[in-house]
Amino acid sequence: MEQRSQVEILFKVIDETASLLREELACTYIEGVAETGENLFQQAILQEEISELSKKRLEKEYSLFYKQRFTKEEIRKAYQLSILKGMHEASQANHQMTPDAVALFIGYLVKKVTEGKEQLSIFDPAIGTGNLLTAVLNQNTDKTVKAYGCDVDDLLIRLAFVNANLQEQNVELFNQDSLEALYVDPVDVIVCDLPYGYYPNDVNASNYQLKAETGHSYAHHLFIEQSLKYTQEGGFVLLLIPNALFESDQTKQLNSFLHEHAYIQGLIQLPSTMFKQKEAAKSVFILQKKAEGVQAPKQTLLANLPSFSNKEAMSNMVQKIDQWFKDEKVKM
Repeated sequence: MEQRSQVEILFKVIDETASLLREELACTYIEGVAETGENLFQQAILQEEISELSKKRLEKEYSLFYKQRFTKEEIRKAYQLSILKGMHEASQANHQMTPDAVALFIGYLVKKVTEGKEQLSIFDPAIGTGNLLTAVLNQNTDKTVKAYGCDVDDLLIRLAFVNANLQEQNVELFNQDSLEALYVDPVDVIVCDLPYGYYPNDVNASNYQLKAETGHSYAHHLFIEQSLKYTQEGGFVLLLIPNALFESDQTKQLNSFLHEHAYIQGLIQLPSTMFKQKEAAKSVFILQKKAEGVQAPKQTLLANLPSFSNKEAMSNMVQKIDQWFKDEKVKM
């Protein structure tokens, strides 16, 4: 209960100051969230053009943030609520956030596949607002982590920047097309809420094995190939994928590519209750890049998750997943 009240306190600070900045700067609410987040991190009001009265109101609200000690998770959740409000108002289809329960579950899986590692490098090639990556980082505090994120959207990468800063997470960010050449060395783990649809840059797509023979290529196929390219041998790729991924006209091509480059360690279907339409349902796809000494699992981890709100059923499922990792001795 205490944690929830702390999140509510901080959300109120972000919400009210973002709303004030929206009015003063004639910007969108979500841009106001980015502006106020930057102020909180810099401990200064950076907008010179706003009135003295508004500056005093902001200072009063910000003092609540500075007086109290918020955990990284409380900051992440409050900031996430503000972004969700902004996305709901803007209704932009490409501005979607990984659901909180899913982000935490992927963080748990990253912990399992990297068990025993003291140092870790991790990359999200479609970082968006940074919610998924920072949720994973907050669950892996026992390791020294180098984190990277990339997104083509200017506003999303700015939100990710502020998000990471407020949580004091050291994340190196790149604002570019993630399917172009990246300035990132291959990492231990890639996490990604897979962008879904067609990729319009046919010239760049021609550099990929998974390019379409005719017309635009599937962006989600290219992201899978790019993810494996930037994963170290024996490293893991954890993707949030649509359940329809293997139902397209290019399924044979995708299966052949995966068989050549990786072992499918697991496919965990998310609760159907999370999705309004069956077509929107998603799963967590666990790949391990092939390497010397790495073997395919004796039995692939296949599971259908119960509702995240059903604590007993979820606890039983986690125990089964823990046992699978123990039996298969999955490691990097």
